[in-house]
Amino acid sequence: MSRWGGELLRITSSVLCVGCLGLTNFVSAQTTNAPIVISLTEAIHRAQQNEVVFANALGAQKSASIDRYLAKAALLPSVTYHNQILYTQPNGQTNQGGQVGAQSSPVFIANNAVHEYTSQASINEDIGLRQIADARATSANAARAEAELEIARRGLTATVVNLYYSVSAFESKRKVLEEALHEAERFTALTQKRETAREVAHADVVKAQLQQQQRQRDLGDARLAADRARLELAVLLFPDPRNPYSTETPSAPAPLPTREEVDQLARTNNPELRSALADVKASNAEVASAKAAYLPGLGLNFTYGIDAPQFAKHGPEGVRNLGYSISGTLDIPVWDWLSTQKRVKQSEIRRDTAKVTLTAAERRLIAELEETYAEAATTREQLDLLDLSVRTAAESLRLTKLRYSAAESTVLEVVDAQNAYISAETAQADGQVRYQSALAALQILTGTL
Repeated sequence: MSRWGGELLRITSSVLCVGCLGLTNFVSAQTTNAPIVISLTEAIHRAQQNEVVFANALGAQKSASIDRYLAKAALLPSVTYHNQILYTQPNGQTNQGGQVGAQSSPVFIANNAVHEYTSQASINEDIGLRQIADARATSANAARAEAELEIARRGLTATVVNLYYSVSAFESKRKVLEEALHEAERFTALTQKRETAREVAHADVVKAQLQQQQRQRDLGDARLAADRARLELAVLLFPDPRNPYSTETPSAPAPLPTREEVDQLARTNNPELRSALADVKASNAEVASAKAAYLPGLGLNFTYGIDAPQFAKHGPEGVRNLGYSISGTLDIPVWDWLSTQKRVKQSEIRRDTAKVTLTAAERRLIAELEETYAEAATTREQLDLLDLSVRTAAESLRLTKLRYSAAESTVLEVVDAQNAYISAETAQADGQVRYQSALAALQILTGTL
C-alpha cells in the first residue's frame, strides 16, 4: 500500500511541476507581450533614429564638417615622399650628365641618365586669397548644415509631439465614448422600465435605442481613429509598427513662460536665422573667392633627397648626390575672356538672394512667434473654462435624468443633455492636446525642446 501511495505521490508531484512550468511560461509570455510605456522624450529619441529626413540632414551635416576640415587642411603645406627608379636604353655615346667623369647617354633626351634613382621629400605650399576664401565658404556651409540639422530636428520633434498627444487625445475620446455608450445603455434600460410601468410611450424607448446605436457607431469610429493615430506614431518608433505600446498619462499643464523669456530665446536660438546668416557668409566668401582670380598666385616648393644615377649619398669620386632645391612660382592672370568677371557677377547675385532670404527669415520668425504665443496663451486660458463646462454638463445630465425619472422632463431633454456632456468632455480632451501642442511648438521655436 505504501509503494502505490509513493508512486501516486510522485506522479501527482510531476503533474503539478508541469502545471507550474506551464503557468510560468504563460506569465512570461504575457509579460513579454505586454505593451511598453513610451515617454515623449523616448519617442523623440526613437524617431531621430528611424526618420529619413532627419537622417539625411545628419549625414549632410557630417559631410559638411569634413569639407570644412579639408578646406582648412588645404591652407597648410603638403608633404610627399617620392621614390622612382628609371632605366633608359643607352644610345652608345657618353656624356657628363652632371656627374664627375663620362657616363652612357640615354636614348631619350628628356631623361638624365641610363640609370636614374629618385628618392625625395617634397613640401608644397600654395598661397592665395582663393584658398582662404574657400575655407571661409566651407566653414559657413558647415554652419548652415548644422542649422539645417537643427531645423530638421525641430520639425521632427514637432511631428512626434503632435502624434504623441494625438494618441493620448484619441485614447481619452475612446474612454469618453465608452462611458457614453454605458450611459446610453442605462438610459435605454430606464426607458424600457418606465414603458413597462406605463409611465412613458414607446417613442421614448425608440429614441433611447437610436441614441444607443449612435453611441456604438461613435465608439467604433473612435477606436478606428485611435488605432490609426497609434500606427502613425509607431511608424517613427518601431521597426514593426504593430508593436504594442502605450503613452504616458498627460501630466498637469506646464505654466506658460513670459513673453520676455520667449522673445530672448527666439532671438538667440533660432536655426532658421542661423541658416540664413550662414548662407550670407558663404555667399560673401564665394564673392571673395571669385575676385581672387584677379590676383597672382604664389606657389612654393622645397625638395630634399636624391636624384642621381646611383642610389647612394655619394657618387663616383665622392660627388654628393644628397641635396635640396627650392623653387617659387608666381602666376599672374592676364586674360581669360571675362570669365572671372562673370563669376564675380554670378556670386554677387547669389549673395543678394541670400540677403533677401535672411530678412524674410527674420520677418517669418516674428510672425511665427506672435502666432504661436497667442495660440498657447489662448488655449491655456480655455482649459479652466473647459473643466467648468464638463462639470456643468455632468450636473445638467444628472438633474435632467432625475427630472425624467420623476416625469418632469422629456426624452429629448435627456438626449440633449447626454450630447452636451459628451461634447464637453471631447472638447476638454481636444483642449488639453491643443495646449500641449501649442506649448511644445513654442518650446521648439525657442529651442528649449
